[in-house]
Amino acid sequence: MLDISKSIRNLDTSDISDNLFHYEYNTKHLLSLIKKGISEDEPAYLSSFRSFEGEVFENFIYEKLLRYAEYSDEVDKFILKGYHQNRFKSQPNTISISEKQQIVYRTKSREISEFDAMMITQNKELYFVEMTLVRSVLKLRKRLRKKKALLEIIFPNYEIKALIILNDGAAGTKQFPSYCKVWFTQEFSAKNVFEYIQNPETKKLKPKDIIQSQKMLEAHKLNVYPFRYYNTMTWITKTLRAHKKHVLDMYFLMNFKVQRFHDLYNKLYIGYISMTDASDMLGLKDGEYSDELQVVVAIEKKHSNEIVLTYYIQKTRKNLYLYSSDEKGMITKEKKDPYGITVTEVYHVNKIMDSSFILNMYQIQKIKQLLKDSYLKNLEN
Repeated sequence: MLDISKSIRNLDTSDISDNLFHYEYNTKHLLSLIKKGISEDEPAYLSSFRSFEGEVFENFIYEKLLRYAEYSDEVDKFILKGYHQNRFKSQPNTISISEKQQIVYRTKSREISEFDAMMITQNKELYFVEMTLVRSVLKLRKRLRKKKALLEIIFPNYEIKALIILNDGAAGTKQFPSYCKVWFTQEFSAKNVFEYIQNPETKKLKPKDIIQSQKMLEAHKLNVYPFRYYNTMTWITKTLRAHKKHVLDMYFLMNFKVQRFHDLYNKLYIGYISMTDASDMLGLKDGEYSDELQVVVAIEKKHSNEIVLTYYIQKTRKNLYLYSSDEKGMITKEKKDPYGITVTEVYHVNKIMDSSFILNMYQIQKIKQLLKDSYLKNLEN
């Protein structure tokens, strides 16, 4: 069990030299606000400064964890990032370092997950670390499941856990899953770092203090279990629809290993409906989309573990819209990030689904009922 040190709890800076000042920070927008005369109590300034402060907090905690790992009897390996390691080029289908010097896992074209820090204990536990200054951790909780699922897939020989590091006063922490260990620090401030960024000539920095320890491991040296993101997605899509009698293979879907993939992907693609059927069901406007387009149907896993149907319409390669139902059953429309992973996924499944994947309205209703029955059954158990 990893326990917080007094040094981390009290935000002690005495053992990290001037390392915090050597990092590069994204302050262009914040400095432009100051130049425009925006006061410090205005929302635009507060938001921008809080974002910067989050960057500094992440770097501070990382520096402290480096030293924590060096002297901890429990920690076996600690993954390096930033200027503590030498390789800044991300590699596909493995853990590596991005151009922004972060620990990432990516496919050939898209980043799947980013990790603030990562360590392995003597007991074969792999901890991924999340550190944040946010007061409400709801969005953080939603991210954890995807990251844990990915690490369980590529590191099957480790027990995957999460270390969450927050400031005092953060709310909602009792809702974290049992695999999470939560540390609380005192209130953090980055004012001294920002003052240096504004006036670097006022401080002569000490050289970077680099930890020399056999525990320190570069990300690309981690041995990962082979996993191909799109190949696996294709296999799941085809198998879900391959049952001779049922429109959707629920036994396969609810298999433990497939649900782990569902946690990672969040949505699994199962077929498509015609634009004619979609127009009535989704309330599309006349001429909004070409009749030749396919409306891709996905089963999305919500944070509550309920699985629902969602629909994607891809007008062009990077122009993708998501249609889903809110809690009141009203259809909502959302434009997806043109550089996000979902755009690439939908483009991929559109190419692999032939006429055998078409769904009619009766089948759509049948699938909705199957998913609802499965969810209610799990609640009873």
